[in-house]
Amino acid sequence: MRVLVVEDARPLAEVIAEGLRDQGMAVDVAYDGLDAAAKLDTNAYDVVVLDRDLPGIHGDTLCQMIIERESRVMVLMLTAADSPGDRVRGLVLGADDYLGKPFHFPELVLRIRALGRRRPAARSRTLRTAGIELDLLGRTAARDGRHLDLSVKEFAVLEALLSASPAFLSAEDLLEQVWDEHADPFTNTVTVTISRLRRKLGDPPVIATTPGVGYRIVGPAAPPD
Repeated sequence: MRVLVVEDARPLAEVIAEGLRDQGMAVDVAYDGLDAAAKLDTNAYDVVVLDRDLPGIHGDTLCQMIIERESRVMVLMLTAADSPGDRVRGLVLGADDYLGKPFHFPELVLRIRALGRRRPAARSRTLRTAGIELDLLGRTAARDGRHLDLSVKEFAVLEALLSASPAFLSAEDLLEQVWDEHADPFTNTVTVTISRLRRKLGDPPVIATTPGVGYRIVGPAAPPD
């Protein structure tokens, strides 16, 4: 899942971003409405965590811009204005959820994941292909009934590959979906993560590589839940 955090309080924005990255999300940060609008034009996001009182473009205006886009992005308004009237106004503007400050971080994570599942054409809760079963809600993985002990990034890479199957994903695709806009395009982190993932998945191999094209899952797909 790729998330854009739009928050003008830089320390809070960085804390939120790092916490979400620890949960396996690819996170970009914008400190004002103008930067957020530019990032939305450049990148595809699943969820925007949106502070309401922003410089540049006000959060209310940015929210309306987001919901009018052809590719729908879910919006979680995150603001210190938390009266019932404020919440109603935020939802009337088109926000999909509303969380007041201060907040408990685990609740923020749960709300973001819930929005990701509600997004139009969102992926199924469970992905199954080639004997692999990935529970996106429980964050568990197994192959042929054997539990897989995956790191956060390994889980996210496997999720991306299963979601795209049987299509290929290039290293650049994986960097964009699993890491963030600051990932070095010349890094070997994708290769290293794929190598570790292959070892943990075991035999027979299910991640195929085509030089110059990318990676894909090989094997019969099962219908999702």
